[in-house]
Formats: sequence, structure tokens, C-alpha cells
Amino acid sequence: MANLDAGATRARFSFYATIAPIMRVLLLSDIHANIVALETILACAPAYDTIWCLGDVVGYGPAPNECIERLRGLNAVTLMGNHDRAVLGDLPLDQFRGTARTALEWTMRTLSASSRAWLASLSPKQILSEFDLTLVHASPRDPIWEYVENEEVALANFPFFSTSFCFFGHTHRPITYRLREAERMLRVEYLPEKKPYLLQPKLLLNPGSAGQPRDGDPRAAFAILDTSTLLLTHHRLEYDVATVQRAMVNLSFPPRLISRLAHGA
Repeated sequence: MANLDAGATRARFSFYATIAPIMRVLLLSDIHANIVALETILACAPAYDTIWCLGDVVGYGPAPNECIERLRGLNAVTLMGNHDRAVLGDLPLDQFRGTARTALEWTMRTLSASSRAWLASLSPKQILSEFDLTLVHASPRDPIWEYVENEEVALANFPFFSTSFCFFGHTHRPITYRLREAERMLRVEYLPEKKPYLLQPKLLLNPGSAGQPRDGDPRAAFAILDTSTLLLTHHRLEYDVATVQRAMVNLSFPPRLISRLAHGA
């Protein structure tokens, strides 16, 4: 399924070429103020033409303004995540656990006026009709908060997007849920690293977290989508975790937030 011949893939999806620009997209999610991970991805990722970021640019990490400025300078398509909304005062901080709340409170004190304005301009959902694609931060049913972490929740979310594909973040774990509509059967697949994966309707896909992985692998996660073939390649990159941890120590971040970066947990 994931490794179709490129010519056959183009033939199967040739209609996309007539309505959508052909490009290579760098797909990111959940950067969480980790500028070292972000810069490593930007420098080392395979060639790309544009960036789609699925939200949570801030929270947890020590460099919120830097990450915002970098994405804004690259004109990245960026969604609002729950942490992004929280630092604007639009979500009660008591909805977040202790260490996450501590980081959010620090971020609220640290954000520049221009960073706040940029975050406020974002939406947690975008429909890219030319690619038959929906982007959400959390889930199609609740774009700002719901966690798609199991088959039951995934299956319940398919009626909430009308496009063939939906990319989501929020869980910090790379995974796909593919629905065979005739049978209402769901297939769960973990994205293979550096192996092209063919997008097939109907599909929910999470590329994993760039700056806060939670799947037991501390490497930064991202994906490259070729819109001419609908082939997506998942990548992991090592980055200088120790530098980020030192910055967090210097800012007196909670030890739990500092240590977890080294374990992807």
C-alpha cells in the first residue's frame, strides 16, 4: 500500500494536478517553543517548497518568540493549538496539568506583543480544498482540544471532515487511521520512517511532534508530502537536546519538563 510505483500513483491521482499546485510540503506539528529542534528540521529536512504547521507553536519550551518569528518569516501555514490559545487567555489554565501550566504562565509573561498578535490571527482548522485536505490541531470534531488516541475516537471523527484526508497533531505521536467506508472498517498504521506512504481516502494522519515527541523516541518528527503523487515520507532527526535543556534549567523550568525531552516521553 505504501510503496506504489510513482508512475501508477501519478496516474491514479492525476486529477489533483489540474486543481492544485504541485509542491513539496514540510509538515510539522507541536513545536512547543523548541527552537533548536525547529532549526534542525529546517536545515536538514529534504527539499520543500512550503510549510504547514498543525499548531502548538508555544508551550513547554524556552523559545516561544523565536519559534513564532521563524514560522512567520517563512510564511508558514500555521494553525492555533490549545497551548497557543491558552497563552492568549482564551482557555482556562486550570485545564492544564501542573508542569504544563507553569510553562504556560511563563510563556504568557514572555511573549512579545507581535507574537501575541500573530497567535491571535490563527485558526485551529483550515480546509485546503485544492488538495482535498483538512488541517486541524486536535481533531476534526474538536479542533482545539480532543485527543485522537485510539480507534474508537478516530472512527467517531470521520463524519466531521468532508475532504479525503485530514492531518492532525496534539497527541505528539505519529500514526494514521484509514477508513474503508463501505465496511466502516478502520485500519491503524504507524508511519514507516523514510519510506513513502501513499495517502488514500479516507485518512486521518498525525506526523508526530517536532519539539516534544511522546512516542518513546526523542528525535524531532516531521513529514514531507509530495502533492503531485500524494506520497508522504515520515522523518526523525536527532537534535541538540542538551542545549534546550540548559536553556530550560536557566529559566527554572520544572525538572519533569526538562528531563522528558531526552526520552521522548
